[in-house]
This record gives sequence, C-alpha cells and structure tokens, in this order.
Amino acid sequence: MKEKSDGLAVGKGAKSNRLIEIFEDEKLVEKIKRQLPYLFQLAELESSRAGKTGMEVGSVRERIIVALLIYKFGEANVETEIPITEPEVDVKLFGEPVSIKTITGKSFSGVKLIWTVDAQKAKEFRENYYPHCDILLVQINWNDVGGFYYIPLEAQKRLFDKIGRERYIKLPKPGTNPRGVEITKEALLSLIEDSNSRKIEINWQRTEIKFNAYKRWIDLWRED
Repeated sequence: MKEKSDGLAVGKGAKSNRLIEIFEDEKLVEKIKRQLPYLFQLAELESSRAGKTGMEVGSVRERIIVALLIYKFGEANVETEIPITEPEVDVKLFGEPVSIKTITGKSFSGVKLIWTVDAQKAKEFRENYYPHCDILLVQINWNDVGGFYYIPLEAQKRLFDKIGRERYIKLPKPGTNPRGVEITKEALLSLIEDSNSRKIEINWQRTEIKFNAYKRWIDLWRED
C-alpha cells in the first residue's frame, strides 16, 4: 500500500475521504477561520434569552457545519434527513456517516458520544459501542484560540482497539443527573493529535453584532 504525502494511506481497498478536502482547500480554510466565530456568535444570539444561551444552540451550530459541507460539496452530496436510529450520525457526505460535535473552553472533556438520561442505557451503549463514523469537532474558545478538527474513523478504531472501551468511554457518575455518555478526555486528546487527523486553528474573537431576534418575523408579517 502506498502512502500519500499527507500521511493518508491510499491504494487498493483504501477508502478515500472527502472531508479532508476541507482542510486542504486554502481559500476555504481562510474562510472558516474568518467566518466560523461570527456564525457561532450568531447562533448564540439566536439561542439566547435574558443573556443566557439555551440548549438549542447545539442544533444551530450543527446546522452551520452541515451548511459548510453543502457549500463545499453541493446539496446533492449531503444527506441531512438522518433516522433517529442512528444516534451518533448527524449527516452523511457522499453516503458516508459523519458525527458533528462541539465543545466550549480549553478542556477537551465533556464531548458526548450519545445523549441519554437512562443509566442502564448508558451501560448498554458502552458495552456495544464501536466507532463507526468520522468526526468533525469544533472547539469554541472565546477570546482565545480553539480549532476545527477532522478525526477520521480509522484513527478512532485504532485508538479504541489500543486502549479499550473502559479508557475510551466515560459513563456518568451514579446518582447524578446525567446528560450522556462521553468520550474520555484522554481518548479525545489522543485522537486530535493522531497523524491522520487535521486541524484548522481558529482565533475566537467576538464582533459587534446588532441582532434583533424578531426582525425576520416582523419583515415577514409586513409582506402582503
């Protein structure tokens, strides 16, 4: 099997991954560095009430990343109607499943593999889990540096096989009100540093935005 200069294996039987094209497109990389903080700031404003950001901000951020995929690869190649039977999959690109995850702050802890409040389901998930889709991860770190990461499925499988499910998956503490099963900080740090993963460094600075949550709807009411 041959090796490409970027370190990804190619040759007979190797699956080419289109996601890496985002990280090799210099113009798009610059656009992401410039636009993503602004778009995520808009997402927070749209999801806020009385100065507090609501849980729905996660869904808005996800749509922003899906829109990036559509912008890059075309609407016909991005499948957004994903059945709820595929809890980790947020979108499919050229038929291949992709999970979109976001985290706020410097730490890489707290990234969910699945959202559930049922302790038994959480245990069952850990016992049956095996990585099955590529990950796009956004680390939001306002007034500091964060990143936009591509973590290929092959890297996840390799690490999972190496360290095992106990060190890869973190269950919620008993007696708490859990919101989901997480990938451990140890595992995630290893994944983003994998030679086949990719990163776009982003300077998360806010801009002055005059935002009116009602303007769009007022404008629609004004239409005949």
